[in-house]
Amino acid sequence: MFVIRPVRKDDLAGLRNLAAVANEGMTTLPDDETALNNRILDSLRAFDERVRKPGGESYLFVLEDTSKGQIIGTSGIVSKVGGFDPYFTYKISSETHACEELNARKDIPVLQFTANHNGPSEIGSLFLHPGYRKRGLARLLSLSRFLFIAGHPDQFDPTVISELRGIVDETGHSPFWENVGRCFFDTDFRTADLLSGTGRKDFIAKLMPRHPIYIPLLPEPARTAIGRVHPLSEPALSLLREEGFAFNNEVDIFDAGPTVSSPLGDIRIVRESRKGPVGSVKGKIDSEDFIICNPSLAFRACLGPVGENPDGSIALTPESSDGLMLKPGDTAFFSPARPRKGPS
Repeated sequence: MFVIRPVRKDDLAGLRNLAAVANEGMTTLPDDETALNNRILDSLRAFDERVRKPGGESYLFVLEDTSKGQIIGTSGIVSKVGGFDPYFTYKISSETHACEELNARKDIPVLQFTANHNGPSEIGSLFLHPGYRKRGLARLLSLSRFLFIAGHPDQFDPTVISELRGIVDETGHSPFWENVGRCFFDTDFRTADLLSGTGRKDFIAKLMPRHPIYIPLLPEPARTAIGRVHPLSEPALSLLREEGFAFNNEVDIFDAGPTVSSPLGDIRIVRESRKGPVGSVKGKIDSEDFIICNPSLAFRACLGPVGENPDGSIALTPESSDGLMLKPGDTAFFSPARPRKGPS
């Protein structure tokens, strides 16, 4: 059984084991005991029942292989980006240059540095151990977060974004950074990315350009990197697009990876979600896979079938009932794990 739940204090060793196999681009899952312990403490504060509105809380979930008691994945949510810790991006826009005498007009694309102090909710920290991929677990890790947000809407912004990793090779070389970032920061990409990923962002506000950067003037490697995702992030981008996310014309200031966004209510898994009382527990249920949640703050989620009883209640398998700690009479939150195909 594979169950998603909030991270606990006793998960530190499991997180360290997972961080050891994560790639270097995973700055939110560093192989550092102090940093990981701080992430756990931040998440424990976020799940406090006294939180009533989004204030930048950082929620961290873990995926547990319950048969082994092993942490095999993580995913996270920031309730609102910005505030005292601004959310920095490049906004892609255009400047119009015109000359009436020559009857000439030219729209020139530019990158405009922006600092957002009152931003949307952001999903991130998605990582699944390589040995557990291709089982639908990455989908569970990613999409269950939206059901948690939908179950606690007052604690999140109504818009959700995801910032995807841009083009960076295995040596840490970023064509965008080398041709743009290095002009303003006297450091390598990995160092700058790590500082930003661990919350030390003061250097960004002090050193970034305040004037637009004209994209046509950039070297070709930098231009072609703008808005492109790292090959390892392509499945995540495909999944988010399938759920209704779209490019919002913003890119990361370091590697120029794209940001995608969607109103919460427009996300497919939220639109198709339902709540219902658990009426029975059955050994065999013939249905498609659902992402099923215990919607309380003691959140738990898993993949499994859902049956419908004549009285309008739902049926769960013993595995799902035990994994989610739901018994008859409790409320379950569930949605199809995959988009339903229309008629051919």
